[in-house]
Amino acid sequence: MGIILFLIIGGVAGWLASVIMGTNNRQGTIGDIVLGVVGAIVGGITMSFFGEAGYTGFNLYSMMVAVLGAVLIIWLGRMINSTTAR
Repeated sequence: MGIILFLIIGGVAGWLASVIMGTNNRQGTIGDIVLGVVGAIVGGITMSFFGEAGYTGFNLYSMMVAVLGAVLIIWLGRMINSTTAR
């Protein structure tokens, strides 16, 4: 059951991050789920770097951490693409 909840949180977090960053039209549902799951991992690592808890279960805090991580991934991807396009 834990992996299913992690995928649900990842999917919602990836979708929210793509809406926030304006990339919602470029990626599908699978892209949102992957982005959210990776975002949850990156967000957890980032929050632990600052001395805060990362993923704490199925709650609003974990959703915010996952969205933060996914937004960070989208932003980094844009930075990498903009430097390689020159």
